[in-house]
Amino acid sequence: MKRIKISGFSVFAYAFVTLVLLVTLLPIIHMIAISLSGNTFVMQGKVGLFPKGTTLKMYEYVFQDKRLFKAYGNTILYTACGTTLSLTVTAMGAFALSKQRMAFSKFFSIMIIITMFFGGGMIPTYLTIRNYGILDSIWAVILPGMVSTWNFIIMRSFFDAFPTELEESGKIDGLNDAGIFFRLVLPVSKAVFATIGLYYAVTLWNAYFSPFIYLNSPNKFPLQLILREILMSGSSNSNAVGVGDVAVVEESLKYATVLVSIIPIIAVYPFIQKYFVKGVMVGSVKG
Repeated sequence: MKRIKISGFSVFAYAFVTLVLLVTLLPIIHMIAISLSGNTFVMQGKVGLFPKGTTLKMYEYVFQDKRLFKAYGNTILYTACGTTLSLTVTAMGAFALSKQRMAFSKFFSIMIIITMFFGGGMIPTYLTIRNYGILDSIWAVILPGMVSTWNFIIMRSFFDAFPTELEESGKIDGLNDAGIFFRLVLPVSKAVFATIGLYYAVTLWNAYFSPFIYLNSPNKFPLQLILREILMSGSSNSNAVGVGDVAVVEESLKYATVLVSIIPIIAVYPFIQKYFVKGVMVGSVKG
């Protein structure tokens, strides 16, 4: 029988990854246990990694708010439209600036990078959005952060590594730059699109500050704002507030609202995992 040699580094690597997994996973398990436990056990601090006195009352309290499903629809709309627009603008801009033959490419690249270090601030941004007449609309949530400089640089680095031979063959076949982008580049860019798209989607799904500042109509509020209002209404009276025949404990309600918020976006991850794993280090190493 052949012996399998395990190096000290491999043992360290597996131990470190296991530790990171536990540090990441255990708090989530604890949150789930708290949200599913009875109020008495929660208030006495007896809940660890497993629920005690299992109940779904906290989730019933969260979902009984009629605004929640409208907020879910708004968040899905903002996330879907925003991610699509962000990916489109980022990809097209990154591909254009990855070509040195583009006029003023260095100038535009420097101007984009400057935005990583300097910003206009909240008040000028608010005045700009108001003057464009998009206040209290979907565009007020999507447009201000439509392009992330960091994501733009990652995608440009990916396009920099695209073989020039393929582009030259496309030009020989009569393709222009747009044809090369849509017919040759996009089909082999699924990994980077999945990675950058997930970054944009998570940012939009969790968006709280922009909707809080720019939206005034309650029927346009995203999920995060509604969950905040539910949490505040449930924790306004000391440690617990009576709802029907159940007392809502602040800690249980807090964790239930967090889980309601994060579970949908986590459920999307397995469908793009194979692309995300390939693309997570895209653009980090060249040559």
